[in-house]
Amino acid sequence: MKLTTTCILSAAIIFSACSSNTKRITILGKGKVNVDTKTKTITIQNGAGTIEQTTDFNANGPLSIKLNVDGKESTINISENGLYILNAKNDTVVGSYQKYAEAKSNYDVIKQDMLKHAIDSLNLLIQNKNVSVANRNFYIEPFNAVKVTNNIDATVVTPYHRMTSIEQVGDKEPEVYRFWSIKEIRDEMIPKLAKDTVSIKK
Repeated sequence: MKLTTTCILSAAIIFSACSSNTKRITILGKGKVNVDTKTKTITIQNGAGTIEQTTDFNANGPLSIKLNVDGKESTINISENGLYILNAKNDTVVGSYQKYAEAKSNYDVIKQDMLKHAIDSLNLLIQNKNVSVANRNFYIEPFNAVKVTNNIDATVVTPYHRMTSIEQVGDKEPEVYRFWSIKEIRDEMIPKLAKDTVSIKK
């Protein structure tokens, strides 16, 4: 069958329209997750172990998702296209944009003023202070979704993962967003940074 130029252009327009309406959602929860993109429903049966699952919804305009977590129902409203984090856990999740370099750069010496700044920033983050789209940081309460970026191909590092570097392809720096539980920051990260500042003072 011979395709005409009109048919090819029409197909390209349809494909472009579909691809431009992508709402990519990374779901954080516990137990077993089931996603039905047709009925726009996410069902999670609570259980052991943290789960993460990324699903694409192609919808023109705002999207409403029915979220059912262990019998508790809520509605998640997705207003525009882009990459989202849906927190389906009982704990608040926080995160921010991170500059991931090659692993070798992780051995650079961190100055004391940088350590203090990091501690202050983390304390503000877990208190939902100084959080904004401009600062590219996020405070996501249970059973809520937050848009992270327009770039659906950005990398998301979810809580309790230990990834500290990512390979750079070409000249473009990778777009990476790192997320933590508040418990991780309060009980692990801040005490570790505080210990490092003490050791520097000595």
